[in-house]
Amino acid sequence: MNIDLSGRTAFVSGSTQGIGRVIAARLAAAGATTMINGRGTERVESVVAELRAEQPDARIDGIAADVATPAGAATVFEALPEVDILVNNLGIFAPQPALEIDEETWQRYWEVNVLSGIRLTRHYLPGMRDRGWGRVQFMASDSAVVIPAEMVHYGVTKTALLGVSRGFAKAMAGTGVTVNAVIAGPTHTEGVEEFVRALVGDELPWERAQVEFMRRHRPNSLVERLIEPEEIANMVVYLSSEYASATTGGALRVDGGYVDNIVP
Repeated sequence: MNIDLSGRTAFVSGSTQGIGRVIAARLAAAGATTMINGRGTERVESVVAELRAEQPDARIDGIAADVATPAGAATVFEALPEVDILVNNLGIFAPQPALEIDEETWQRYWEVNVLSGIRLTRHYLPGMRDRGWGRVQFMASDSAVVIPAEMVHYGVTKTALLGVSRGFAKAMAGTGVTVNAVIAGPTHTEGVEEFVRALVGDELPWERAQVEFMRRHRPNSLVERLIEPEEIANMVVYLSSEYASATTGGALRVDGGYVDNIVP
C-alpha cells in the first residue's frame, strides 16, 4: 500500500518524544508537511533538526507551545491557521493510588489529556469541513477500557477521548472529514521505561523487567511484549490517508490484543 500524503499539512501535539515523535516522522516520510510540537523551544528545534537530518527531503517544522493552555493553543493557531491532519497525541501518565489522587491532579490530567485535544479539534474542524477533507485522530489507550488500578486518573481521561472522538465524528457526518480514536496498547517509550521500573524495580535487566511487567501488570497481552511506537504510527498514517475514507467514528485498536473484547 503506497500512502502518499503530499500536499497535506499535519500537526502532532506533544511530538518531541515517544509515540508522537515517531508518528510525526512517519507522516513526514509519507509526504505530509509535518509540524512538531512541544512546550520548549530548544527541545522542539532539536527534534526538528534531528528529523530533518534523518529525512533530508521531508518538510518538517515546529511550534513551541503548551497546547494544554488556551494561550499555548492560540500560539499554534496563529502560526498554523489550517491543517489537514490533526493528531491529538499530547498526554501525561504516572502511577498513583486512586485514593491519593487529589483534585489538582485530576484537573491537570483533564486539561492535558482531554481539553488540549478538544481545543485543537474545535479550531481546526471547521476549516476541514469547509474544504471537504480532513483527518483527526485522538490517541487513546487500552487504559480507556481496562482502567488500570495504579492510574485511574489516566485511564478515565482516555475513556473520555473515545466519547469525544465519536461525538466530533458525528458532527462531521457527510463532510469528507473523518475523526477516530486510536487505542494504543502498552508501548515501549522513554516514559514507559520509567513507569515499568517504578513498578518492577531497577535491579532487573531491561528485557527481564519488560517481561515481568507484562506478566504482572498486563497479562492479557497476546503479543506478550511492549508494542513499538512504529507499530502505532503505522495505524495513524493509514487513518490519515485516502485509504481510510470510510473509517470514522471508530476506536481502532493497536493494543497487541490486550483488550479482551471482540468489539471495543
